[in-house]
Amino acid sequence: MKTLKSMRLHIGVFGKTNVGKSSLLNRITNQEISIVSDIAGTTTDVVEKSMELLPVGPVTFLDTAGLDDSTELGEKRIEKTMKIVNRIDVGVIVCDYNGLDDYEKELIAKFDELKIPYLIVVNKCDIKKTEIEGFKNVLYTSVKNDDRLVFKFKEALVKLLPDDFVNSPKIAGDLVPEKSTVILVIPIDKEAPKGRIILPQVQTIRDLLDSNCLPYVVKETELKQALENLKTPPSLVITDSQAFKQVAEIVPEEIPLTSFSILFARLKGDLDAFIQGAKAIDSLKDGDAVLILESCTHHAIEDDIGRVKIPNLLRKKTGTSECEVTDQDMINQNKVGGVGKKTGKNLVIHNYAGHDFPDIKDYKLIIHCGACMTNRREVLSRILIANQAGVPITNYGVAISYCLGILPRAVKIFEK
Repeated sequence: MKTLKSMRLHIGVFGKTNVGKSSLLNRITNQEISIVSDIAGTTTDVVEKSMELLPVGPVTFLDTAGLDDSTELGEKRIEKTMKIVNRIDVGVIVCDYNGLDDYEKELIAKFDELKIPYLIVVNKCDIKKTEIEGFKNVLYTSVKNDDRLVFKFKEALVKLLPDDFVNSPKIAGDLVPEKSTVILVIPIDKEAPKGRIILPQVQTIRDLLDSNCLPYVVKETELKQALENLKTPPSLVITDSQAFKQVAEIVPEEIPLTSFSILFARLKGDLDAFIQGAKAIDSLKDGDAVLILESCTHHAIEDDIGRVKIPNLLRKKTGTSECEVTDQDMINQNKVGGVGKKTGKNLVIHNYAGHDFPDIKDYKLIIHCGACMTNRREVLSRILIANQAGVPITNYGVAISYCLGILPRAVKIFEK
């Protein structure tokens, strides 16, 4: 089975037209995946190629349009190219013997802002030698004639790898001892294809197996029996966020409990930042806009978590009524209301799916999905952009547990 794209190192290849970006990528991958031509602007859209790049491991290259593309659609292509920066772990800037100008320097400033390591590849050095001063990571070569290009590129790349990629955190295996039992509570999700479970759950099971643990998978309706069946209590219970409240009532307080989404908040983002962001829920007022971000597009179901359940949790959490609101009221769209019940603040909820990041200046809170289909760099970039704009950001699992009043318990396992 191939490594998921979201778990690969993402390497963006940037530069002006006709400096050899596509030729470099074809040499590295040993495949003609990008069209090479003397005509400027041949690469029009981002070209992605996933491969095993030893000794780095699984990577995805993103070949972008020229930074100085002057064709009719050039401005839109450059805009699209710049958005790719938020998705990459490492940047590669290709230039020729003419060196760097404002195009590359603007890109380098963006890399520095987002703390993205980068390599400058100076091509066509067989035609004319040059020196790029003021930068540490520079590779001088000729894509056409340098027999050692691939080796030198890999060697330079390894030195740039982010620590969080080299020492990639586990999903849950580092939270419990080897040989320990971990219960995974997996409701039969309506959004999962028939006969399958959703991606974060699959990845967590594999992580526990790789860590020599004993995963015990049950539905929320069989959880109580599963606990009774075990001779010794589990070291951890992991639940789907949608069953958090029900599971918390069944699992004794002394047994650690968290959710898949909170585990992925740590794996793919910044858990501390998400915990801080969730506190902004208490400050929401009537008319405040909340952005719910999803990494991938999917067909929304009747009780979709991002479009129905989380918005209703926010309404309940921001309500002022002292009357009880049942769990069923809480999860049913537009059913919280009536005599003795308060719907909470009149919030404006916007849902946004995909890699692009919308203008966030008018939002009072961002709630990100679990990011199972997104690499860590993209989530970290979004957190950074949100922080710079002064907009609190959290994620599904953290927001849900905060609204339910069980966040302290849900994150206690990470305090060890």
